[in-house]
Amino acid sequence: SSRIFMVWFITHSIKQIQNEESVILFLVVWTVTEITRYSFYTFNLLNHLPYFIKWARYNFFIILYPVGVAGELLTIYAALPYVKKTGIFSLRLPNKYNVSFDYYYFLIVIMFSYIPLFPQLYFHMLRQRRKVLHGEVIVEKDN
Repeated sequence: SSRIFMVWFITHSIKQIQNEESVILFLVVWTVTEITRYSFYTFNLLNHLPYFIKWARYNFFIILYPVGVAGELLTIYAALPYVKKTGIFSLRLPNKYNVSFDYYYFLIVIMFSYIPLFPQLYFHMLRQRRKVLHGEVIVEKDN
């Protein structure tokens, strides 16, 4: 869902940021990630998975994931002044729904949500990497 959000509700909707280097950054990272992921899936379905593809699937993310997140966050940050100026996707009171929504503050909340979510997802991938590449059995503790 973050990809749909980044493409449609940020990059497509806010034309002024489409030439930002951060957009190129996250698009290149996404492209390499998808090529690696779907190569892994394809070769795995064919029961002929070259070790390099398996290795790439569980190692490239170590660099690509933080770089991609940085690209996404920098793009959202670059969009903030335009969102604030234009009020895009915002709904102000009074209106017939009696509801207010400010897209500018929504984007700030989205940016802050990366703080708890990024480590969870990143460490999950590190555990998967250990399990797949090193055969470690990981016992998760119940809270």
